Amino acid sequence: MEGQHNHIEQNSARIWQIGLFSLNNTSTNLFLAMMGYVSYYANGIAGLGVVMISVILTGMRIFDGFTDPVIGFFIDKTNGKYGKFRPYIVIGYILMAVSSMVLFFTTSLIPTVLRPLYFIIVYSVYIIGYTFQTAVVKSGQSVITNDMRQRPMITFFDSIFIMLAHGLVAFYVSVYLIGKYGTFQSQALFSEFVITVVIVAGICSALAVVGIWSKDNARYFKIDASRKQQIHFRDYFTIIRHNKPIRMLVIAAASNKFAQMVYGNSTVIVMLYGIMMQNYPLAGIIGIIVGLPNLGIIYLGINNARKVGQKITLVRSTWLAILFQTIIMFMMIFCDLTKVSLTHINVITIAFLVVFTLLNGFKSISNNIVVPMIADCTDYEYTLSGHFVPGIMGALFSFIDKSFSALGTGFVGIALAMAGYSKVFPQVEDPLTLQLKFLTIFFYCIIPIMGWLVTIFIMRFYKLDRNTMRGLYGKQS
Repeated sequence: MEGQHNHIEQNSARIWQIGLFSLNNTSTNLFLAMMGYVSYYANGIAGLGVVMISVILTGMRIFDGFTDPVIGFFIDKTNGKYGKFRPYIVIGYILMAVSSMVLFFTTSLIPTVLRPLYFIIVYSVYIIGYTFQTAVVKSGQSVITNDMRQRPMITFFDSIFIMLAHGLVAFYVSVYLIGKYGTFQSQALFSEFVITVVIVAGICSALAVVGIWSKDNARYFKIDASRKQQIHFRDYFTIIRHNKPIRMLVIAAASNKFAQMVYGNSTVIVMLYGIMMQNYPLAGIIGIIVGLPNLGIIYLGINNARKVGQKITLVRSTWLAILFQTIIMFMMIFCDLTKVSLTHINVITIAFLVVFTLLNGFKSISNNIVVPMIADCTDYEYTLSGHFVPGIMGALFSFIDKSFSALGTGFVGIALAMAGYSKVFPQVEDPLTLQLKFLTIFFYCIIPIMGWLVTIFIMRFYKLDRNTMRGLYGKQS
């Protein structure tokens, strides 16, 4: 390949190292799943308006994107006693844990006129901690392994753990917390919620540190001891100009993430399960039921990636997600989904569970396989420039990804406000209207399909397929 002049030595890992390190991503997703309900806290407990919350959360998501380049830059500059990545995992968790507790326990106690500003300040601290950990998610994998048959295993563990994180949180909220407290307008609900997440995420972060421990040293940083690696902020612009694969990957992933932020929005889930299906606890229970079959689909998908490469697997899984999302859409239009019941099994229940299982499995592959693909782009950059900059590559990815996906949260809030929900979000007990049915289908089906079509189109211009990566690593089979 033209311009390549740096050889990459093979670096393999033990499976348990890949698995434990993936728990860092699980930690961030536990906090992310919890913060998916922050709009209900801010609206129902703190008394902030729907439009104000949507604007604040969109702004915070954009701020989140701008913190990535800074943290990524410092990660690449870091090479101390405790490694390059471990300090950021620990500091990130501490910042998220403390700010989350402060946010959910104290915002409602602040004078009304000061609450929006207080919310923004505390949430900003949370965002900084979140960036610390997510920057490691996207950069630390570069030192875990560069074995082409092992990198897809990162997707396997990420998909499983993220599915468990979001599935168990949904179950915990819809079945246990709502069952115990009856409504989202309960301070006690959010107090118990945040304490649980902080404890479980802390365990995940600690295990992630163990997973990356032996790899987090200069031996795996591809740094030539004879010359100091010079890294500058201008390198962001240099990389995005000459590294086409990372440009294509971030655009595809941003489209995916926008769709994910819309269909996974807590309000959209309430609209689907609580209002349209009139069975909100099903939102949590169904995630548990389809969990094991999803593992089988993810396993088959990752095996496919190990054989044909990550690019082809991303495209195939995205096409299949579009297919099953379309089937779900037609079921939402033409079927009475209130008949989906786990106590009275019928044809609609079986059909919905089968299609939902297949949809979730392929969505998991499509959403998560982009993460190890960043490591491919990092290795490609090293062959071009001689710079090993996983922090910059991960941050560049996150910056554009988060900046575009920030629109997802704001999009749902503003669309709902325009539909008449400017003061209160749709609640579980609301009756189903034709307008709510259309909005649910639009958010849950149409937007994801449009986003996935963009992803498939962009991947036509992403050249790091299996054959290209084999050329980078030389002897790998």
